[in-house]
Amino acid sequence: MSGWNVNAASFVPNVNARPFVPGQAYQAPQQPQQPPPQPDQAWDAEPETVEQAPAPVPEPTPAVAKPSPPPEPVVEEPKKEVEKEKKEKEDVVAPLSRKFERATIDPKTRKEHVNIVFIGHVDAGKSTIGGQIMFQTGMVDKRTLEKYEKDAKEKGRESWYLSWCMDTNEEERDKGKTVECGRAFFETERKHFTILDAPGHKSFVPNMISGANQADLAVLVISARKGEFETGFERGGQTREHALLVKTAGVKHLIILVNKMDDPTVEWDQGRYDEIHGKLTPYLKKCGFNPKTDITYIPCSGLTGDFIKDRPTDLTKGSWYSGPCFIEYIDNQMASINRDYDGPVRCIVVDKYTDMGTIVFGKMESGVVAKNQSLLLSPNKTMVQVLQCWCDDVEVDKVAAGDNVKFKLKGVEESELQGGFVLSSPDAPVKVGRIFDAEVLIMDYKSIIAPGYTCVLHIQSAVEEVVVKLVIATVDKKTGEKKRAKFVRQDDKCILRFESQEPFCLEPFKDLATLGRFTLRDEGKTLAIGKVLKVIE
Repeated sequence: MSGWNVNAASFVPNVNARPFVPGQAYQAPQQPQQPPPQPDQAWDAEPETVEQAPAPVPEPTPAVAKPSPPPEPVVEEPKKEVEKEKKEKEDVVAPLSRKFERATIDPKTRKEHVNIVFIGHVDAGKSTIGGQIMFQTGMVDKRTLEKYEKDAKEKGRESWYLSWCMDTNEEERDKGKTVECGRAFFETERKHFTILDAPGHKSFVPNMISGANQADLAVLVISARKGEFETGFERGGQTREHALLVKTAGVKHLIILVNKMDDPTVEWDQGRYDEIHGKLTPYLKKCGFNPKTDITYIPCSGLTGDFIKDRPTDLTKGSWYSGPCFIEYIDNQMASINRDYDGPVRCIVVDKYTDMGTIVFGKMESGVVAKNQSLLLSPNKTMVQVLQCWCDDVEVDKVAAGDNVKFKLKGVEESELQGGFVLSSPDAPVKVGRIFDAEVLIMDYKSIIAPGYTCVLHIQSAVEEVVVKLVIATVDKKTGEKKRAKFVRQDDKCILRFESQEPFCLEPFKDLATLGRFTLRDEGKTLAIGKVLKVIE
């Protein structure tokens, strides 16, 4: 035993060192040396050990190691380790205990949140109706509107002033065309509504798809003016494509606002309203909407505000229409939307920018996110922390499924992000894949589609170039019977295997419909819609 070094105190952290506690021999000389060199947190614990070990005589017997003195230095050491761990954790995004913690919310404590997308052919009056709603619900004051009216008059665009509430940049105001998806919100006593004003021009359909993917309810705006409805509805018009795209995006209910009923070519004529109703309903039925439960027609005038919130004071206008006004219908008569508050977090990133940190826009699909919560950003698999959260530009502590949100993130740079990324719970991450099988319905394509065919896939807000790797089978629409095939053509329902260059976020349709639906486009046209069946790789 005489070979043990006096300085062997550094090995005390070993719990198995109990039998070797003959430290009594060197503890006595250590006592005077201790105070000057060790002004450590643990310094006051070691004198206790000295007091409790007054018997240096039974040195040869190892059995004496059992009494209480040894445990005290042993208990001491884990404290030091915990302190070290705490220091290490400060550099990590969030403490490990919080990493898998899920936020909760009581749905009864908040207003129901509904996201409405306005779609339709270019110049149907979508932005003007959005501006009129903002004015009638008090979100835009009269003074601002008068300023817009004066500026619009100077540009010779007098009737556009209401649309300026939604079209905020100069390019959109000069040309009278919405380019990006405009956002605004308004509240009633019972609900909170977010307006998404989608562009109607065919060049900006990708922006419209992004807006439709964030919506719970779609409002198809139709111009009743002679010639305008026909232009939008004929083949190649945006009325048809937009109706199909919102159905693909998962919107279950469609409200058709027959706008411009005050136009001199219409003058609130019921015949014109019935004509539009008769032509549009069969097409919407073909898209998958049920005319009895999913579609509601309301005549209105975006410029004068008739039937938007209140009925017109002049009883001769639309006296034949006995149904509800637009805001009355969405507030009182529309069925409430089921939200998954208890599920894992799924927030689709729509847009991003830098402002004293990385800010992302997104739509909460499921779960609840609280301030300072840690989330996983896919497909990069980066851990990030939510420093601040906003719901429709109002800073809040928690956001839940259905909210249009804005997050300030720590742990990722703005350049590393793009639309289509998904924030998810670390304990239940979203699936990321590159090769997947999908059930596809070919809507409009003149030639055949065979392995090697390339097109653009729009899934939630992500846009990916994909290649048809394999035609697995065609599916009989009536019987569901599958047959082997080498190629597919227009109106075929089939199962295809796709491959993309880069991995992206997707889920099988049965697990999460929002991340399982997609649209295929090529040469500026929508050619097919589909749903993900299985993620292969």
